Amino acid sequence: MNWTFEGGIPIYLQLMDSFRQAIASGEYQPGDKLPAVRELAMEAGVNPNTMQRALQELEREGLVYSQRTSGRFVTEDREVLTQLRRTLSDRCFSAMYEKLTALGMDELEIRSELDRWLKER
Repeated sequence: MNWTFEGGIPIYLQLMDSFRQAIASGEYQPGDKLPAVRELAMEAGVNPNTMQRALQELEREGLVYSQRTSGRFVTEDREVLTQLRRTLSDRCFSAMYEKLTALGMDELEIRSELDRWLKER
């Protein structure tokens, strides 16, 4: 995973976003075992307690689960994974919409340009 951090945003939140992206993109597949907290912390260059907090929060969200003595795993719940992808895509669309409306485009123009762009790909 790519571990880059921005100032002004708590590291554990940025770690959570990195894991969400990795799970949504398939870098971590449903049922995959995650590396140990210390290994992940060392790889990311963060304190193990910070990594632990991020993973605990992801557990609360239902994206990962713990098995006693076996470690943490990515959820296999398709509904949770579908919702994750929907949430992440909503963020992307919101950012794009804000930028395009700031250029003076209305919804009809945005739809037209998106259709054009998709056809050209």
